[in-house]
Amino acid sequence: MTSTTPGPSSRPDLRVGMVGYAFMGAAHSQAWRSAPRFFDLPMNPRMQVLGGRDAARVADAAQRLGWASTETDWRRLVERDDVDLVDICTPGDSHCEIAITALEAGKHVLCEKPLANTVAEAEDMVRAAEAAATRGVHSMVGFTYRRVPAIALARQLVAEGRLGEIRHVRAQYLQDWIADPQAPLSWRLEREKAGSGALGDIGAHIIDLAQHITGDRITEVSGQLDTFVKERPIAADHSGLSGTAGESQEMGRVTVDDAASFLARFTGGAAGVFEATRFATGRKNAIRLELNGSRGSLAFDFEDMNVLEFFDAEEDDETAGFRRILATEPTHPYVGAWWPPGHGLGYEHGFTHQVVDLVHDLAGGRPPAPSFADGLQVQRVLAAVETSSDTRSWQQVPA
Repeated sequence: MTSTTPGPSSRPDLRVGMVGYAFMGAAHSQAWRSAPRFFDLPMNPRMQVLGGRDAARVADAAQRLGWASTETDWRRLVERDDVDLVDICTPGDSHCEIAITALEAGKHVLCEKPLANTVAEAEDMVRAAEAAATRGVHSMVGFTYRRVPAIALARQLVAEGRLGEIRHVRAQYLQDWIADPQAPLSWRLEREKAGSGALGDIGAHIIDLAQHITGDRITEVSGQLDTFVKERPIAADHSGLSGTAGESQEMGRVTVDDAASFLARFTGGAAGVFEATRFATGRKNAIRLELNGSRGSLAFDFEDMNVLEFFDAEEDDETAGFRRILATEPTHPYVGAWWPPGHGLGYEHGFTHQVVDLVHDLAGGRPPAPSFADGLQVQRVLAAVETSSDTRSWQQVPA
């Protein structure tokens, strides 16, 4: 699976082929470039090949992002002998086929979230991942917000029992990038490509975070989905988040939800309230989490991402209150490799930390986390919310 190149380092190479080079592709590229420069890794990531359908565009992206070569067919990328790991940064409709093909070819896989567009696809991917793992081939789904230091600290505090019994989980993911009815149609607004709208695109993140931080699984949901703008202008460049409608007045139908909200129950007994919307005017990327337990509470907002608020209910009433923890000390998760205390990290660092953890796990022969099985669990919650919205009833989430 790996090769060793002559030179001062005896560490094996991890040769990466990435499919897709837009928003997520750029973020992943930055992570592959940065990780070995700031962290002591047991393998050397090599940005071997970038895949995309348009030869000119993928060549330009490879030059900008730092990839050594290109392919215009993802199948050829997967088949290459100089690729050890396939990084999937494409829309959800292609995740299943690329991931399974890569795993069967003996390549490790990193796949962007949500894992797939349907539960059935996610189940197929888990079966392929489990079979590959018996051959030492591993896979991971990219829920990068787990790697934000303040979030990692929150998980640590809950695992240590600092919150006691978790009773409430509140989770929001608020954006506004399509609040304007004239914002053009993109693949993220088409069910056949994206699977779902705000629910899967950003709701998947807070579902994963809530389950990850609490250590509990969502067992039951009652949800509501809304689509506020049902038609949008078709842009000349119908490929992603950016672009304008130009002079075209041709309209396309929005086939996914604009907003999702649901109640949830957890295995540990906690009650959950979730909201994901791309219509929260003025909110750009607000991921808000609050956990209330018998011994304390935690609160986090990604728009102030270096801070975790912690309340210790066992302190004296006279001095008790939410404590503002600036999670930038070298003792905080991941931070020791970066800047002096107080200098802060950004959105891109979560992707770098994802690469760091993945490389360490692969070098150690350990299954990375979150696994495809974790991605399937999130997919089952998404499906249950959709069914609940359609039937106006509580839905069980299969284990």
